[in-house]
Amino acid sequence: MTEQASTPTIEEVRSKIDSLDRRIVELIAERQGWVVTAGSLKKDEQEVRAPARVEQVIAKVRALAEEAGASPEVVERTYRELIAAFIDLELVHQRVQ
Repeated sequence: MTEQASTPTIEEVRSKIDSLDRRIVELIAERQGWVVTAGSLKKDEQEVRAPARVEQVIAKVRALAEEAGASPEVVERTYRELIAAFIDLELVHQRVQ
């Protein structure tokens, strides 16, 4: 096989990334369902914010990133944003209840 034949085109790479994005969004949607369920079990804003739990999750995903060969820093930053957005969502749902 020649090097040219084994090197993907930018379109092929973008197509793979698009496919991954679809899967990631589906997983975020699934996680959101569980986050909303967990939020309904919490009695106040402090339980929703749960800083100790946030740090526990961050430590866990950093370790998972290392196992998977991903950048722990990128995974941590991504999860911190994800968690912050889900906390906001939980607080909205809690106020509606």
